[in-house]
Amino acid sequence: MKEASGGYRALVLGATGLVGSALLQQLLADPQCAAVTILVRRPLRPSPDMGTYGSKLTVLTADFDRMEEALTGVEADTVFCALGTTIKKAGTQEAFRVVDLEYPVRLAEWAKAHGADRYMVVSAMGANASSSIFYNRVKGEMEARITEIGLPELHIVRPSLLLGKREEFRLGEKLAIMLSPLMKLLMVGRLRMYRPVQAEDVAAFMVKCAQTGLASGDRPVVELYENGAITATI
Repeated sequence: MKEASGGYRALVLGATGLVGSALLQQLLADPQCAAVTILVRRPLRPSPDMGTYGSKLTVLTADFDRMEEALTGVEADTVFCALGTTIKKAGTQEAFRVVDLEYPVRLAEWAKAHGADRYMVVSAMGANASSSIFYNRVKGEMEARITEIGLPELHIVRPSLLLGKREEFRLGEKLAIMLSPLMKLLMVGRLRMYRPVQAEDVAAFMVKCAQTGLASGDRPVVELYENGAITATI
């Protein structure tokens, strides 16, 4: 799909999450982005600046199990997937796999079928389909299955521990936020790549990738960004 003359058209899944909400705001403010469509399960909370971008933003509300039906008629050059949950929030490993694996794969299949130029997905540091750690294994399986789809451009972003304001309390992240200044001083050299990263910085990195894209020609291109690539830009 050729990008609109006024800029790229974005579709975002996971726009209410930590990275996704930051991504939404940055896409709306990006002059190179002509339009933003988001698919959410629940109506968005009113935002003071949302009215400024009213004509640029389209909000679709539907259960993600009906994703393909809800996206009927949507046109997007760049598709972003920022979905992610936890075992505690999902309730079971099966429910976790649906959110962190099945939905991202289905969105990638939709992007391929509808001619999107690039697909960008938030994974995680340590993602490995052969990992003995369930979380890392699911993320690795998700990456592998999406890679097999053969999208023109696939950008996989693997951040470390994400920092930012969440609605739910997460003890590990709360402690990381408190210790973040000290961790930046101590985690230098090879350890720099393991630094926690602000969700806003991950979003900014993804927007930058969307702006530049890749010279893929007729062959699918897969670009994998480890946490060090993100923190190096901070």
